[in-house]
Amino acid sequence: MFQFFRGLRALALIFFSFPVLLGAEYLYKDEVVMTPEFKHEVEKLGAELHQKTGVALRLVMVRSLPQGKTIVEYEKELIASLQEPTLLLTFAELDSKVDILANDPSLYQYFDKKQVLSPVASWVQAFIMALFYSDSFESFQEIASTSGGTILPLLAQKAKDGQQTGKYAASMYNGYVDIAEQIAASKGVKLENAAGNANKNSIFVVKLLFYGIIIYGIFLYIKRKLYLRRQKNESL
Repeated sequence: MFQFFRGLRALALIFFSFPVLLGAEYLYKDEVVMTPEFKHEVEKLGAELHQKTGVALRLVMVRSLPQGKTIVEYEKELIASLQEPTLLLTFAELDSKVDILANDPSLYQYFDKKQVLSPVASWVQAFIMALFYSDSFESFQEIASTSGGTILPLLAQKAKDGQQTGKYAASMYNGYVDIAEQIAASKGVKLENAAGNANKNSIFVVKLLFYGIIIYGIFLYIKRKLYLRRQKNESL
């Protein structure tokens, strides 16, 4: 946990040590992070992906959605003017919304949207959530089959004061890389600027935290059961 927040702090310090640069192609809109280092990383990976696959993956980060509009409606407005094969990865901070929209339905075959936007990082977590929240076998299958999220599990983590922007940057870049790597793999190319396994360390930390909570909960449950049994035996 300490390493996770220390990483976010370092990321935030790097970002805020440079003046903001304007004008971007793959960091299509940014009202949240607004730092040149973040822009540079997104632009570098986006440009390589576009060059090698022909797919433009554009990141949109806004403070809030226009009044009365859903995130999908907002995305459709943005993507209407983009002619080339384009994917929008969109984050609205105050609305707590994340979505991915393609201007060509065939683009969805190159990556797993459901996996990227899953609220859980591991299949174990998904299985446990299915046990607690499903009301039918169909809903159990639906919840249990959704895992591997690379954005929402990080966004759900609490950040200390001054680290919120760093958390947003790390979360959205993590998802951006995940989508880019999946598209590249589907097209049979390799991205030199992708973060690879190193970028998944933050997700690994989330998994460890979840497993720790589950194990601790089981321990407390067993401890409580043993205590009640002992109390019952003593009262006989």
